[in-house]
Amino acid sequence: MRPYIITHMMESVDGRIDCDMTEQIDPTDSYYDALNRLGCPSQLMGRVTMQMHYADAEPFTATNQTPIGEQTVHKAQDADGYLVALDTYGKLRWSAPAYDGKPLLVITSESCPRIYHDTLTTQHISWIAVGDRRINLAKAMEILYNEFDMQRLAVVGGGHINGAFLEAGLLDEVSVMIGPGIDGRRGMTAIFDGITDVHRPATLLRLNSFEKVGEGTLWLRYTFPDKR
Repeated sequence: MRPYIITHMMESVDGRIDCDMTEQIDPTDSYYDALNRLGCPSQLMGRVTMQMHYADAEPFTATNQTPIGEQTVHKAQDADGYLVALDTYGKLRWSAPAYDGKPLLVITSESCPRIYHDTLTTQHISWIAVGDRRINLAKAMEILYNEFDMQRLAVVGGGHINGAFLEAGLLDEVSVMIGPGIDGRRGMTAIFDGITDVHRPATLLRLNSFEKVGEGTLWLRYTFPDKR
């Protein structure tokens, strides 16, 4: 078993998701209002997004590179919801065990230095080490469900995180907010990005609802027709 997983993103009309740009095209709280309505007490972000919004500017530097080398779980505290960070090799440094009123929960690979996990433990931060050189997303989601009682999870990171969850078949719903503006800049990340298989077929979706919110933003909610 795993949580019900929704990716929730604000994008421009041309599908770009740069945060500074999306804040320009919809400066209201419509994104966060919609996130609250999704009923996901826990939110997950990747390393880049976490660095941008929560982690310290100075990265963590391991004085001993010995990896933890095995699947391990440390639960610092029980909570109704967590702020989940994906940090494969333990590069993010934290100054607090909780942000936005939610306890932090860090997921790394088993190649991450053990000293990083020891540091998190002393900071009263929960963590999971799972997957050899890369985080095993499917197994990590099972651990979130079984060990942290996580029933619903919103993925609110970037295009590469969304792409990884899509590629792993872990998404149950796609929540997209299309702001009334165009980015148009070359090379900007799209809402789903980073899948290297050029022959991968398009993923079909079923539109479940749509509504106008904020200052001309369209909120669309999709599920996957092949999932029951």
